[in-house]
Amino acid sequence: MKLLELLEHLHPFVDYKGEDPEITSIENDNRTVIPGSLFICIKGYTVDGHDFADSAVKNGAAAVIAERELSLNVPVIVVRDTVRTMAVLADAFYGQPSHSLHMIGITGTNGKTTTSHLIDKILMDSGIKTGLIGTMYTKIGNHTYEVQNTTPESLKLQKTLKQMVDEKVSSVVMEVSSHALAYGRVHGTDYNVAVFTNLTQDHLDYHKTMDEYRKAKGLLFAQLGNSFSHKHPKFAVLNADDPASDEYRQMTSAHILTYGIDNDADFRAVKIKMTASGTSFDLVSPTGIQKVTIQLIGKFSIYNVLASVSAAYVSGIPINQALASVASVQGVSGRFELVDAGQDFSVIVDYAHTPDSLENVLKTVKQFAEKKIFVIVGCGGDRDRTKRPLMAKIACEYATDSIFTSDNPRSEDPEQIVRDMEEGALEGQYIKIIDRKEAIKYAVNRATTGDVVLIAGKGHETYQQIGDYVYDFDDRIVAKQAIEEK
Repeated sequence: MKLLELLEHLHPFVDYKGEDPEITSIENDNRTVIPGSLFICIKGYTVDGHDFADSAVKNGAAAVIAERELSLNVPVIVVRDTVRTMAVLADAFYGQPSHSLHMIGITGTNGKTTTSHLIDKILMDSGIKTGLIGTMYTKIGNHTYEVQNTTPESLKLQKTLKQMVDEKVSSVVMEVSSHALAYGRVHGTDYNVAVFTNLTQDHLDYHKTMDEYRKAKGLLFAQLGNSFSHKHPKFAVLNADDPASDEYRQMTSAHILTYGIDNDADFRAVKIKMTASGTSFDLVSPTGIQKVTIQLIGKFSIYNVLASVSAAYVSGIPINQALASVASVQGVSGRFELVDAGQDFSVIVDYAHTPDSLENVLKTVKQFAEKKIFVIVGCGGDRDRTKRPLMAKIACEYATDSIFTSDNPRSEDPEQIVRDMEEGALEGQYIKIIDRKEAIKYAVNRATTGDVVLIAGKGHETYQQIGDYVYDFDDRIVAKQAIEEK
């Protein structure tokens, strides 16, 4: 694509009549620039892309997009906002790929990963080739790729969606984080269905207040557009039991479908029964009442199932077909995942890293724990400090034995993180073992028949970040080794 043709998508903000080189790629990392690239200077949290423009030109950049004038021997197009510009140009360069896909976006504090995997399973079982973008990986068909962020930046996202189109994917299910919405990473992505799971405290290190956090999530629904289409309708799938849904209802002109347990909803679970091996309930939906039995455990799992079946329904999948798919799901990696090495007590690994998610998981554990409940819990460094004492308080309230440890301390002192947690607990309610491996071994070695050991916070993660180093660390592997050694 020629530079001038690409820049036409920015009018009337850019008045450029200079050289018109062929653009071979768009990059925002000078290290990935190839001859003919358009390099976009992005101001990040720690580095400024403007400082690397000269390097990008040396690597072959044919033109540069910047927020200020730069002295370079290639065309420099100055714009007000390079982040917004990058989203526009990426969408144009890759041929607006989301317009050719059935896009389902999921936002909320908890449940995004499980819900996305459930929807993906329903679609695949219906013979639809899918793509999935989320916390654990990006999946195109049967191939998975590592990710750095839950929701990639706009340039990477549009490139990925173009790859999905090229590989004949029909539907894409993706987690949409509040960071991505606030930072404009999904600008230009045309969603058909937007799903809201729930809103509880998280990411206040970034959003500062719950109001800002709630509004950031709401952007997904506001960005569904302001028109009605009979052939290509838009849907907002909202949790009727979460007060934030009232605001999101007002923010969108899309058709609304609700799900819930406690309040009246289009898809509602009633007559719920839970055991240590699964959950059953009656689903009241627009097509009647169906008996549902799933292998997933906990009230939060019911919400995830309701959200996924609702999203599938507005995507054209019959309810019975969707229910058959979710009934076959045993779990999602790192989400209430059992570690079984032949022991006579339960060991569960869960991603619970917010006060609400930890409380939900511990409430579920209490329903089937016969004796003691051990919980190993920490809090991530360089993240919201206000939730640390809340996490500790919840751990001590619902578990018989709480062990405070490190999560991913990053640049923070693990001891200080635990001291922040201790503000929410009374002396004698917990013990402190900073080394996460030792904390897991401690709980496993003391667990006896009928006890439950919950290892919270990291779930599917296979690493631990301490300082500038990333070490191999998988709660599931560490727990299994501890059980085998015992």
